[in-house]
Amino acid sequence: MNPYIDIVLRSIAVYFFMIAALRVFGKKELSQLNTADVILILLISNSVQNAMVGNNSSLTGGLVAALILFILNYLLKKIMFTSKFFRQLIQSKPEILIHNGKIEFSSLSRLGITSDEMQEAMREHGIEYYKDVKLAMLEIDGNISIISGNENIKQTHHKRKVHKNLGTINS
Repeated sequence: MNPYIDIVLRSIAVYFFMIAALRVFGKKELSQLNTADVILILLISNSVQNAMVGNNSSLTGGLVAALILFILNYLLKKIMFTSKFFRQLIQSKPEILIHNGKIEFSSLSRLGITSDEMQEAMREHGIEYYKDVKLAMLEIDGNISIISGNENIKQTHHKRKVHKNLGTINS
């Protein structure tokens, strides 16, 4: 078999494995990265590199693998844009965390969101009490968005980021 065809097939297999793994392990992890998560990503990238290129460590082999990943990502986004079925298969749905001041404890528990994280997201939106939250959602990108029932409170979008040596801090 042509060594570059082998790289193409291996890259496709690894790409779809990573899509499935992210789907199974949840969307919360997409936006909330701590030190352990960054280490995991680095180790995964190192471990799947050999699975994609095999014994071919040439520049051309690496470029072919990278090109295939870019093409697959482009095609996947196009297919997800045009196909509702495929979009639902790949992406999870937004999850309600708080509705009309009522906390959805089962959702928070299933998603692994602590009360401290929920309160932090509320503070980022200028909200002090759960009763003031009209709707809080864990979005498909892993971010928490909140709509308050109080018209005087500014609506914002909660985006998590990691600061060096401080762990996860919200912006």
